Amino acid sequence: MSLRIALVTGASRGIGAAIARRLAKDGFDVAINDLPAQIPALESLQKEIGSTGRRAYIHAADVSDASEVENMVGGTVEALGGIDVMVANAGVARFAPLTEPGSEEVWDQVMGINARGTFLCYKYAARAMIVQGRGGRIIGASSVLGKQGMGHASAYTASKFAIRGLTQSAAQELAKHGITVNAYAPGPIDTPIVGTLGFDEAGKKALIDNEIKKTLMGRLGKPEEVASIVAYLASHESAFTTGQTISVNGGQFFD
Repeated sequence: MSLRIALVTGASRGIGAAIARRLAKDGFDVAINDLPAQIPALESLQKEIGSTGRRAYIHAADVSDASEVENMVGGTVEALGGIDVMVANAGVARFAPLTEPGSEEVWDQVMGINARGTFLCYKYAARAMIVQGRGGRIIGASSVLGKQGMGHASAYTASKFAIRGLTQSAAQELAKHGITVNAYAPGPIDTPIVGTLGFDEAGKKALIDNEIKKTLMGRLGKPEEVASIVAYLASHESAFTTGQTISVNGGQFFD
């Protein structure tokens, strides 16, 4: 099996951008995805990847929309010649108390993007890989909160637990096609996502400081440290690894 073409969703910044860079460094041509508003950032990443001698294809899409995901996978196959690795990295973090008015809207949005979006990426990537007949790697983004729940984060926690279950089920279905399915579960990582949670500066600092205290390493992780785990899962070396969700959390807790 030749692994040479990857698709990374949510690739405009943070962990997604780090994954795209690492896979290009490892010799992959990379399709990079995010929402249309993030096209300028994707174009910058495209130029960066192109400077390494690899091809980068931009496809803006909403991963919660089935037709857009199907078109994204199809566009990748047409532009780059196939799809060997799907990294379903796109996600959203919104926290709300369970009893708060409007928490059901938070639930619908977070589950729609994180759980449904990952399901759709798995589905349409698997279909394309089966047609190609050369196996593949499907990789999802869980979280430390996909292994331990947290108050005020019921929707986010549920979505990340869902990705773990989906990964295990998909691994069992797709093994006969030579497709492995795994996920990564980051702990506290230095990315812009904290700024989307609705905290003021003091709240963000308190959240970050509290998360750092939980780690053995005494610091935030780097996006590149998550990307290195994804690079392994995307490689030939991971051929006997499937159905797993690998923690990258600085010793925040032990599985």
